[in-house]
Amino acid sequence: MPHPENSRAEDIRRLDERAAALEARTVQIPRDYGSQAAGYGYRLMGVLIGGVFVGLGLGAGADAVLKTAPWGMIVGVLLGFGISIWMAVNSAQRMAAEAAKEWGPPQDLPFDDQED
Repeated sequence: MPHPENSRAEDIRRLDERAAALEARTVQIPRDYGSQAAGYGYRLMGVLIGGVFVGLGLGAGADAVLKTAPWGMIVGVLLGFGISIWMAVNSAQRMAAEAAKEWGPPQDLPFDDQED
């Protein structure tokens, strides 16, 4: 039995609605990886700078208590720098493990056949 023209237009409209609903469920919105990577960078920078300033503060405190003029500050800055490098490496390893778990293993870029 043939459908009237209004029914056909209604069927097409309902089919379009179902297709749009299916597309909305299946299409994934891409994540903003740039802001997450920037957050990782700022976190590492904070660890590096913070370690130096903590070492500087502890060295200045040791200078004030022990009356060893610049040596406490020098040793404090060097120790703070070394500890901050160690902490930054550990943080970077943790962040790389999180990224590998979330995004999968790193992939190489495709080879570019065009030479400039």
